[in-house]
Amino acid sequence: MTSTELPTLKAKDFTTDQDVRWCPGCGDYAVLAAVRKVLPTLGHKKEDYVFVSGIGCAARFPYYMETYGLHSIHGRAPAFATGIKIANPGLQVWLVSGDGDLLSIGGNHTIHLLRRNIDVNVLLLNNRIYGLTKGQASPTSERGKITKSTPVGSPDRPMNPLTLALGAGATFVARSIDVDLKHMDAMMKRCADHCGTSFLEIYQDCNIFNHEAWFYASQKETKAQNTIQLEHGKPMIFADESKGLRLNDLSLEVIELGGEYSQSDVLVHDETNRTQAFLLAQLSYPDYPEPMGVLYRNPDTKLTQPVEQVLKDQVAQAKQQREADLQALIRGRETWEVVENDDE
Repeated sequence: MTSTELPTLKAKDFTTDQDVRWCPGCGDYAVLAAVRKVLPTLGHKKEDYVFVSGIGCAARFPYYMETYGLHSIHGRAPAFATGIKIANPGLQVWLVSGDGDLLSIGGNHTIHLLRRNIDVNVLLLNNRIYGLTKGQASPTSERGKITKSTPVGSPDRPMNPLTLALGAGATFVARSIDVDLKHMDAMMKRCADHCGTSFLEIYQDCNIFNHEAWFYASQKETKAQNTIQLEHGKPMIFADESKGLRLNDLSLEVIELGGEYSQSDVLVHDETNRTQAFLLAQLSYPDYPEPMGVLYRNPDTKLTQPVEQVLKDQVAQAKQQREADLQALIRGRETWEVVENDDE
């Protein structure tokens, strides 16, 4: 093997000797298995990967990946991931954390990570609850949700991670679910291929404190009616091809196929259309099917150049324009010299 050849890696090469300490049946196990399966296919050396997390059940991810990793402080994983990528742009940085960590105390950091378009892959594991602290309402919990912190029901409307990401200017936004390993694999590969921040929301079951939160989207008997699989360039059809989504003025509506409407009336998915992505992101159960797949991908890499590359170019340009003068940098552009006044 020459120095330019990459070693053949397998999922076991990314498995540590640490006991995985999640509750039996937790959806995090499936996400971990998917990540370990995908990484060997991406064409990077093992030492190129860094996993960053904040606080929460999902944030134990770095312990279970045989890569570089950082278990950071509550809500600050996006800031740490940003610093790592800017300091060493050659690293493959993955950020894994939960809805509480990334949308509550870390919400501000998440927004700025997305708007800066740092080349980081974000996996937001959404179980609609605070699991590590034993079952309090999270930013994505439903209105009326009874938890230990909301004993008479949550008064808040749930936050939508997809609309937040799109509103912050994210250049890649997608959704998957923990029980569909094949789909998660595909979405994670799409994330890794994207140049810039990729944001993947994963519906994840907390079987201890919020079991069945996503059953309408995960169970064989209900998922065909309640979810829609997005594929670029294909009509948005669901419910075993008996229903579709139609654009009616400036909103989406569900239509029954086979009678008044046919497949020609169904809206074709265009993952490069940001306006369409906003409409899809707002679809929610039980009134609409919830989208699974890539909602949005900005194909213009020139306009969406990751900020770490922009900073690198700025440094190179600054070096060309002037010689380094440490004293001039210390003095700055506006300095005053204080002299003694002999008239006094």
